[in-house]
Amino acid sequence: MARGEFRSGGSGAGCGSGAGGVKNENSVKNVENEKSVKNVNNEKSAESEKSEKNEKRLNNLRHLPVQEAWFHGAVSLEQRQEGIKPWRIPFRDYDLYPPDGIGGKAEICSGIRLRLSTGSETLLLRFEPLAEDASLDCVADGSLVQTLRLAAEAGEACFTGLPPGVKELEIYLPQNTGVKISGLAIDDNAVAEPLADTRPRWVTYGSSITQCVAASSPSRTWPVIAAGEIGYHLTNLGFSGNCLMEPMIGRLIRDLPADLITLCVGVNIYGAASSSPRMFKPLLIGLLETIREKHTKTPLVVISPIYGTERETEENPLGFTLPLMRREIADTVKLLQARGDRHLHYLDGLEWFGPADGNLLTDGLHPGPEGYELLGSRFGSRLAAALREEMLH
Repeated sequence: MARGEFRSGGSGAGCGSGAGGVKNENSVKNVENEKSVKNVNNEKSAESEKSEKNEKRLNNLRHLPVQEAWFHGAVSLEQRQEGIKPWRIPFRDYDLYPPDGIGGKAEICSGIRLRLSTGSETLLLRFEPLAEDASLDCVADGSLVQTLRLAAEAGEACFTGLPPGVKELEIYLPQNTGVKISGLAIDDNAVAEPLADTRPRWVTYGSSITQCVAASSPSRTWPVIAAGEIGYHLTNLGFSGNCLMEPMIGRLIRDLPADLITLCVGVNIYGAASSSPRMFKPLLIGLLETIREKHTKTPLVVISPIYGTERETEENPLGFTLPLMRREIADTVKLLQARGDRHLHYLDGLEWFGPADGNLLTDGLHPGPEGYELLGSRFGSRLAAALREEMLH
């Protein structure tokens, strides 16, 4: 019987009506109630035993000094008295990324994770109180094993019941807020070593659709899903509302190590009306040519906006629609290809997420969790096709 479920007796053979029937029914009820109470007590006892075991384990954790070698996916790491704060810009150049470090988005931890090899079945992460509700993910040997939903002001995340034996752990930090890591603890009898990531490096730049606040959890953003499928070390430069192709972004990407670079551009420029059709192509040319100063042969894929409902037909205040923007992006890529850039490619966003997928948009622009899963699962094949130039229009 399920916990809390009570069943009464029926009126079949041996069960009369009237007072006798009521007595038999009550008798059956009493037996069932006793069984149910016993089951509930057993469940409570098991829960209590598990809780005591976890509490004992937590009381016997070994605290480790915070190490920069744990962090992956950050552009820079700021050492503070209270711990380490990861950034998605060079934090010493904060003032060169106005306003407030790319609209306050550069401190957000989308794509940033801690990697370590350990046999511990518990991992406690401590940090400064969160500015808002957030989630953290624990991935073991490539599989998501636990997601913690934390309220604003939470200062620690404790992953328990992790798989036994030595494993590769990745702790994905929130994709919607910044975090300062102040400590990490593991089982007292366990060891932990920083885990290197020798995969080729992928830098992706984009808008909120690349930052992916609405993904179900930080390891379920489309860039993280795609990086796992194509086998790349990810640096996510998705800045919600702030993918405006500023000159400093070109310098930032130029100076980062990268074996693959993708740029999802356009939708924030449409939304903010920050560039007219007259200036859009020169801005994109400047961005690409700046990156090419050091990444002369790195595969570089420019991705136009995905499907955007009314933005497909409604002009913004400067006369842009998404179809016009896609044409400008494709024409820019063709122009630079004609000038000899054989490692530059174009991916039409509609081939990645088109009108048929519009039901997965939550507000006519942003995908929801299912939409981000779809983007991540499709990306590898769309990327391969773009690199073969099958999707150049």
